[in-house]
Amino acid sequence: MVQTTATKAPSLLARGSPDAERAAELLTAPSGLIQLTLDEARVVVDHMTPRLIAADTTFIKEGDTEDDGFLALVLEGEVVVESITVSRTVPLTLKVLGPGSLVGEVGFLDMGPRVASCTTSTDSLCAILTHEAIETLIAAEPRTGAKLLLAISARLAERLRDNARKLRLYAKLAQAMQQEIELFTRK
Repeated sequence: MVQTTATKAPSLLARGSPDAERAAELLTAPSGLIQLTLDEARVVVDHMTPRLIAADTTFIKEGDTEDDGFLALVLEGEVVVESITVSRTVPLTLKVLGPGSLVGEVGFLDMGPRVASCTTSTDSLCAILTHEAIETLIAAEPRTGAKLLLAISARLAERLRDNARKLRLYAKLAQAMQQEIELFTRK
């Protein structure tokens, strides 16, 4: 899970506190899971654990199979999402995320290896949802738990569609480059 450099901050998300309300609002924002109502988001936040994560801490590591598959809602700070791509040794920055962003959804849903690394670039406050917490949420509030999982799935489907568009563009570029190479070698 979140490395030992992260500190638990349990009082920050107490029901009805300003921080809990802000977390619920961020969860329903377009960068979060807009499909949830504010009341449903409050229920989800009740099951999350706040973590203060120091700057320059990699709290999700690409390829990791050892963590327990949590997801994090960024409440404060900035998280850099990076990946090692084919034939590169230096990570490629995919995105820089701020408050309201979710990270770790793929590993959270499938418990498989992490697909990217997430590193804080500033001291950051995140709300962590573990598998144990989602199971408790589903047992207590099945409708909200199901809606949360559907919202996360819809978000991942959107990213999959975006990646498919990028792949089609890449294929077109590769084909055009191949045609140019063939023209050049014929001359």
